[in-house]
Amino acid sequence: MVDTYIVDKDGNSANAANITVPSSRNFREAWVLSGNVISEDVTKAKEIFKDKIREVRKPLLEAEDVTYMKALEADDATAKAASVTRKNNLRNAPANTAIENATTIDELKAAWDSDLLGNSPY
Repeated sequence: MVDTYIVDKDGNSANAANITVPSSRNFREAWVLSGNVISEDVTKAKEIFKDKIREVRKPLLEAEDVTYMKALEADDATAKAASVTRKNNLRNAPANTAIENATTIDELKAAWDSDLLGNSPY
């Protein structure tokens, strides 16, 4: 039988058979090994969360650029304003105060803005 080792964000490793791991692997890059328990570093998880927002918003911003151009061509001031607002909201999504205020992984996951970004990957 081959042993499987788990490595945390700091490079510490331990035999997986002896470790208690988080139920979710969403923030694996934020895992911290302490004895035989792996926990998640919330500060590192916030950075991972923000990177996921940036990944998800990229095609949304590109689609919104098309929407804006169509509104511009149609000289539709209302549609242009709505598009600008949506693009600003997408740009500001990683700076959401709910992310910064999160003290647990569950609070962080709850900070996902489904109305703006779509279904949560968490």
